Amino acid sequence: MGLKEQIYSVLVVSSSENFNGAVSALLPGSHFDPIRFVSSISAAKRLMNERDFDLVIINSPLPDDIGTGFAIDISSSNSTVVLFIARSDILETQHEKFTSSGVFSLSKPLSSQTFSLALDWMMSVRERLRKMENKTLSIEEKMAEIRLVNRAKWLLITEQKMEEPQAHRFIAKQAMDRCISRRAVAEEIIKTHE
Repeated sequence: MGLKEQIYSVLVVSSSENFNGAVSALLPGSHFDPIRFVSSISAAKRLMNERDFDLVIINSPLPDDIGTGFAIDISSSNSTVVLFIARSDILETQHEKFTSSGVFSLSKPLSSQTFSLALDWMMSVRERLRKMENKTLSIEEKMAEIRLVNRAKWLLITEQKMEEPQAHRFIAKQAMDRCISRRAVAEEIIKTHE
């Protein structure tokens, strides 16, 4: 699925109605849903505790905080892609922290063309993170299957007095002969012997 077919959830943290209106116009519902607007870091934290967002856009400063710590925290702790927009003097002091945390930053004033380009970058990074999440899940599933098969082999070795290669072949042959996964065979062996 390409960038333009994917739907991205967006949290906009901004107390500026002008900014919020401009951003709304650049986030078509066909690609971005849901889009939530909050006007403070504390409200953003509450919302982030309730659900995850693919993209977070922070228009700094905000009434309760400048937002740099929040940007770094959410970028570092989950697969959310963060764009921090602020005056250049604020960005200069945070550049190194943002770079090491993966936070995108842009200086005000910001053109709609630059903002659209930044959105494309953010979506691209989010897709890369999504692929890594899927690989991680796949690896975790494979590791779980290996642990299950090893447990079944151990039961065959201790209960059926098989040698380890013989137990391995038994599980593989059962899976092949019955057209089921090694995991399913292992689960049956565990059920039978435990």
